Amino acid sequence: MPPTLASLVHHSALKLTVRAGEERLATPVRWAHASELADPVPYMEGGELLLITALKLDAEDPEAMRRYVRRLGQAGVAGLGFAVGVHYATIPDALVDAAAEEGLPLLEVPRRTPFLAISKAVSAAISAEQYQAVTAGFAAQRDLTKQALSGGPAGLLAALAGQVDGWAALYDATGAVAASAPEWAARRAARLTPEVERLHARTPPASLVVGGEADRVELHTLGTSRRPRAALAVGTGAPLGTAERYAVHSAIALLTLTTERSRSLHEAELRVGAAVLRMLLAGEPEHARTAAGSLYGDLLDAPYRLIIAEETSATAARAHADGRTAPHGAPPPPAAAPHGAPRPVDAPRPVAGERAVAAPARAGEPPAGPLAALAEHVEAAAARAGEALLVVPDGERLVLLTADGGAAARACVGYAAALDQARTTGQAPAGRTDEPVMGLSAPAGPIAAATAYRQAEQALSVARRRGRALVEHEEVAAGSVVQLLSDDAVRAFADGLLRALREHDATGRGDLVASLRAWLSRHGQWDAAAAELGVHRHTLRYRMRRVEEILGRSLDDPDVRMELWLALKATSGTE
Repeated sequence: MPPTLASLVHHSALKLTVRAGEERLATPVRWAHASELADPVPYMEGGELLLITALKLDAEDPEAMRRYVRRLGQAGVAGLGFAVGVHYATIPDALVDAAAEEGLPLLEVPRRTPFLAISKAVSAAISAEQYQAVTAGFAAQRDLTKQALSGGPAGLLAALAGQVDGWAALYDATGAVAASAPEWAARRAARLTPEVERLHARTPPASLVVGGEADRVELHTLGTSRRPRAALAVGTGAPLGTAERYAVHSAIALLTLTTERSRSLHEAELRVGAAVLRMLLAGEPEHARTAAGSLYGDLLDAPYRLIIAEETSATAARAHADGRTAPHGAPPPPAAAPHGAPRPVDAPRPVAGERAVAAPARAGEPPAGPLAALAEHVEAAAARAGEALLVVPDGERLVLLTADGGAAARACVGYAAALDQARTTGQAPAGRTDEPVMGLSAPAGPIAAATAYRQAEQALSVARRRGRALVEHEEVAAGSVVQLLSDDAVRAFADGLLRALREHDATGRGDLVASLRAWLSRHGQWDAAAAELGVHRHTLRYRMRRVEEILGRSLDDPDVRMELWLALKATSGTE
């Protein structure tokens, strides 16, 4: 506690006497200052004990004393000390009445007590208070360090809540409450998630104070990177004192060290995860289990889903490099590796004309940009559910291995649904082309990782073409093959195949395209197809011979009939 007027009055060596303002003796004293100026206010900061002998004051003039005392009170002066036996034998009644009227504490200083003694007493009390605060701060730091080592962040938060006589909470990178102390504080902390998200948008280190005097909350970012990885909330019923401030700063430092250490471990885990995924894709699940140890729990044994995510901008860049254009700037699926094996996880992906959104991460390095936000969202969901999760940044892609039906998989689906809704409702930022697009495999086991990877790539390819944030492989497998014909490359092939027939029909010499469609839809049955067209079957036979002549291909070849039928289906919406 800082010195107060009451503590000075009770100081046995000073012999001070209270003459007015007894009700405000609990006022803290920031300093003791002697001034004989008629108006010392311009040189005061507030909180001082002003010491005077009334050398230049008409202390017996009631009106002058009222103006003098009122100005001191408005300046925030803590109290007035008047030395008797110098210019006045006693404190003039005019000054006593003015101080009483204003409520300003007035202390009588005896002749034998020098102002220097009062200044020394105030200085000593302030130094003692600061020393006590520093000592308490060091003690708090030792306690917090001990709790952090033994109980982790949860133990540290519990100790911090006790140090500040309030509550504390830790938020993850998504703004969700990761831990709190006491337990009831989780509900209070959850209501501050919008403020935490606002804080994360600032350049760290950053802090924010919300609430009022009776419910004051300080928010602080944690970590040293440009993107905060966590945040700390400290709630108290009053502004923090010096000792409490030391405790909060110690907690921020310890949690930052914990966060940075966790980041290093996380990066090492990413490298292990990349190696484990390579082994799974190579058909070596036993080696993958050995390399993973207990890192991923039973994730590698239970049914899992494989997710491949890619930025929309990277998809468009690769399409441009390949010389292909698809709806929404997406290319057709990449060519499979020899023998149908998936592309190696750490194989480079050169991109021509790439837009600089975020540098692609090598395998085993943390993702960046929108993929980092996706990874943090899914990792936070897995951590809250206590689930194992394998995350592997792969160049411009992010590969995730999640438990089938688990919280991480649901979080990924929910994340994609929110992106689709934002696009549908027009809430997505204009011109934004770097949102992730994802493909989700069917449930698979350890020996089917390569199949799951191919399924995820196929679903990703469909998601690109349909302009959706996520497509599950079940949709691809259960849907019609016609939906897969929406790619511009397929339409270009179909237009080229049917162009000669359409040019023939444009001259008015026969409806060959419609006749071909009817004949193929009726499985080559002449009478049924002719009846549908309203022509004689001999007319239809003549038209089919003309089709063969114009195309230079035989309709007896099933491959030719298949290609023509798919071409007709692919262009049915353009006719």
